[in-house]
Amino acid sequence: MTGEIVILGVFVADTSYRADRAPRMGETIMGNSFALGPGGKGSNQAVAAAMAGGDVHFISRLGRDPFADMALATWAKAGVTPQVSQHGDSYTGAAYIFVEESSGDNAIIVCPGVAGNISVADIDAQAELIQNAAVFVTQFEQPMAAAKRGLTLAREAGVKTILNPAPAAEMPDGMLELCDFLTPNETEVEAITGVSVTSIDQARQAADVLLARGVGAAVITLGENGVLYHDANQSVHVPAFNAGPVVETTGAGDAFNGGFAAALVRGMTPVEAVRFGCATAGLSVTRPGTAPSMPARDEIEALLEAQ
Repeated sequence: MTGEIVILGVFVADTSYRADRAPRMGETIMGNSFALGPGGKGSNQAVAAAMAGGDVHFISRLGRDPFADMALATWAKAGVTPQVSQHGDSYTGAAYIFVEESSGDNAIIVCPGVAGNISVADIDAQAELIQNAAVFVTQFEQPMAAAKRGLTLAREAGVKTILNPAPAAEMPDGMLELCDFLTPNETEVEAITGVSVTSIDQARQAADVLLARGVGAAVITLGENGVLYHDANQSVHVPAFNAGPVVETTGAGDAFNGGFAAALVRGMTPVEAVRFGCATAGLSVTRPGTAPSMPARDEIEALLEAQ
């Protein structure tokens, strides 16, 4: 398989606050640090895939403001080709990220701004690009109708489809059947299947539910426990990679999805691509930030060889 990766999603400017704990409602606490940087699941995945060696096109909407300038500069640095429109009647997305200092765990509020208005017409305008891709990736930060239209166009053209169902949301009928690969985490897979996932065996149970509902392969990310790849022919648990002390887990799922897509395009088997994605995520959590934490292809390959 050769060709381009087309990703539909949202860019947001990440405003990241680190503190010993989260404030209670009505409480003000002192933080330890603040950072402003590029984010958004789709944009992060595009950066991760491009850094991992993919030829990536990113479909979205931006405002006309400093955050839009940040988006364009981020994509230019990573080698992502933007397929975006800019609009002066709304704002480029932004996100509040709280990071617990001791663990690196995070809580996030996303305001997608003008990207929240991405329409089916926007997707149809990029139909040729999507239909000629090797892999199409999307998530749920932009409207559901746009995500489903992108998956439909890709599937009809024989393009491999990856849906990262995040943040968790109710899906329309028939959407799971459009997914060659569904990449939820434990929380998201429980929301979709009703199966609580606290072990590998429970992840397999949830994956069976997904396959019964039309998903080609379930790729369930399990944080520090790695990833379960499960299709009709095999069920493989891929352990997480230890690339050093964890600094921040924000963006790890996006790193995995971008690395996974880049590996599929290079012709790796799905299980090999999962391992490549795990190495990508393992490196990303050793660095602060989201898009800025995405590793280069040579770093990923070196970690794979070492472990």
